[in-house]
Amino acid sequence: MPTTRSRTRQVLVAPFATALPAPIYFRSAPMPADGIYPTHNHPWGEFVYAVNGVVELQFAGGHYLVPPQFGIWLPPDIEHLGQTHKEAWHSSVYVSAPLCVRLPTQVTALGVTPLVREMLEHLRQHPPALPPLPSEQRFLQVLVDLLETAERMGSYLPASDDAALARVLALLERDPGDNRSVAALARHARISERTLMRRCQRDLGMTFAEWRQRLRVVKAMPMLADGRTVEGIAFDLGYASSSAFITMFRRMTGETPDEYRRRVPASR
Repeated sequence: MPTTRSRTRQVLVAPFATALPAPIYFRSAPMPADGIYPTHNHPWGEFVYAVNGVVELQFAGGHYLVPPQFGIWLPPDIEHLGQTHKEAWHSSVYVSAPLCVRLPTQVTALGVTPLVREMLEHLRQHPPALPPLPSEQRFLQVLVDLLETAERMGSYLPASDDAALARVLALLERDPGDNRSVAALARHARISERTLMRRCQRDLGMTFAEWRQRLRVVKAMPMLADGRTVEGIAFDLGYASSSAFITMFRRMTGETPDEYRRRVPASR
């Protein structure tokens, strides 16, 4: 997926370089449009959760998007870059290396259950003291325990190095409302429909239809936070009716567009 932009980046600074102020530390902060945390690493693990909008993480093994129903786990010492194209709000749970032993050893998306989401929101609204109080330390440890058993998802919206498939994905990234059939998109990529579908399963680990729906969810979230109408978003994303869009969004995220909009903080 393209990540270079012509607009000026606002460079952000990670809060810690060599040491954490506590074994488990929580931080939540807004990210401006075209904001970037330049490539860096740290000796602790980090769970990144997008409260609002979509955060992108790049690392040597891939490029992950972080929509609000998932979070990304970064093991200690992984060199990575974080960025946004539109305004977003993210929360991070930093976990010291000795407490990471039961967490994934590879970068992966983790499912966020309603309980974990509420715990993260509680922490965002009531940031722990420094050093954390004993009750706050226990709360943070329970959160890490839940992350250890969270469903491991790989990448929510994976990319591909295959030239033909990447051409199709880039086309839809630019225009997620493009409703061309798989056969028509295959002709655009100059391969057969069967080959395109096979490469989707091989490189994306899912059907083409599911990838396109995930893309539309990712594109819809910042528009919802910006106050756009559901009808307007549905039209922009290629749906003939708002009800069809609502049904897809609820199936993919577990909540309706309006429920999502009420839950997340406003982007402006």
